[in-house]
Amino acid sequence: MYIPFDTLSAQARVWVYQASRPLTETEQALIEKTAPDFLESWATHGKPLKASYKLFHDQFLVIGVDENHQQASGCSIDSSVAFVQALEKELGLSFMDRGKVAFVLEDKIYMEPLPSLKRSIEAGKITADTQTFNNLVSNKQELEEKWLQPAKETWLKRYFS
Repeated sequence: MYIPFDTLSAQARVWVYQASRPLTETEQALIEKTAPDFLESWATHGKPLKASYKLFHDQFLVIGVDENHQQASGCSIDSSVAFVQALEKELGLSFMDRGKVAFVLEDKIYMEPLPSLKRSIEAGKITADTQTFNNLVSNKQELEEKWLQPAKETWLKRYFS
């Protein structure tokens, strides 16, 4: 059953999907039309999941499920991944590419490919204080508190010693 994102509990499980480019208004409208429909019918072993989604910064799709109500199973998680993959195909972009790290530079989302990350840090483009998205957060509370952090407080800290 689809619920507003703000009503998910702090411990609700979340998945962050980073788009390979900013979403257009038309693409966002498509997600806003299809995501509630998917989540309204999302279930595990025939039992409805209390779930929601939210778009952030025109580039991130976050899906959440309140597992205090009903735990997501492997099959239900697979169906959510299939939903995201269908969006990828329809929109002509990737939500699954983990080969880029997202930062906030000059109030905009900047994507740095992993192979050039060290060079960008050495050149000073990315500093220890550059805000970095940690897409591995696992629940809504972590999303709110630890999703966006200075690079020095993430796995990138090894580059700033």
